Amino acid sequence: MLKEWTWFERIWLLVFAGINIWLFFAWDDTLLGLISSLTGMLCVVLVAKGKISNYYFGIIQTGTYAYISFTYGLYGEAMLNGLFYFPVQFIGIYLWNRNKTKQSTIGEEVIVKRMNAKAWTFTLAAIALATVLYAIFLELIGGRSVGLDSATNVFSIAAQILMLKRFAEQWIMWIIVNVLSIILWYITLVDTGGNDYTLLVMWTAFLFNSVYGYINWIRMSKKQGAV
Repeated sequence: MLKEWTWFERIWLLVFAGINIWLFFAWDDTLLGLISSLTGMLCVVLVAKGKISNYYFGIIQTGTYAYISFTYGLYGEAMLNGLFYFPVQFIGIYLWNRNKTKQSTIGEEVIVKRMNAKAWTFTLAAIALATVLYAIFLELIGGRSVGLDSATNVFSIAAQILMLKRFAEQWIMWIIVNVLSIILWYITLVDTGGNDYTLLVMWTAFLFNSVYGYINWIRMSKKQGAV
C-alpha cells in the first residue's frame, strides 16, 4: 500500500500530523479536536488519491467536527457535518464502489470526470442563491459569523456533490472552502478564547491537499481519458 503513496503525500501527512500532536500537548487542545483533525487529514489525502477508503475516516471526522462546531455556536458547520457530511460518507462508499477503475493494484481508485461550461454556470448560480438564503436562516437562529458560515457551508455542499459525482473540479470548490474555513475558525477562536487550534492546522493542511488533489485528479483524468 505504501508503494502507492508519493513522497509528497508521506511528508505532508507526517508534517501536519506532527504539528497537530505538538499543539495538542503545548496548547492543551482537546482530544476530540485532535482526533477530528488527524482523521480529517487521512480522509482528504485519500480523496486526493481517488481512494474509496477516504470515506471510512470521513465518518469519524464529520461526526467529531459536527459536535465541536456546535459547542462554538457555528451552527451552519454543525448542521453541515452532522446532517449532510456524515450520512453522505455512506453514500460515497456505495457510489465510488460502483465506479472503480481496474488500474489500481488494490482496486479502489475511481473513474474521474470533468465539468463543461454549462455545468459550471448552473453550479455557480446555485451557490450564489443558496449562500444568500442560508445566511438569512443562520441569522434568524442566532448563529455566529453568518456570512462566512453560510458561504463555507454552501461551497462545501457543492464540493461534496461534485466529489460524489467524481468531478475533478471539486478541488476548486475545496480550495475556496478551505480558505473560508481558515478565516472562519481564526475569527471564532479569537472571539471565544477557544483552544482548538488543531482545527486551524487541519484546515491549512486541507488547503495544501486541495491544491495537490486538483493537480492529481487532472493527471488521473488525462490518464483515464476523461471527457
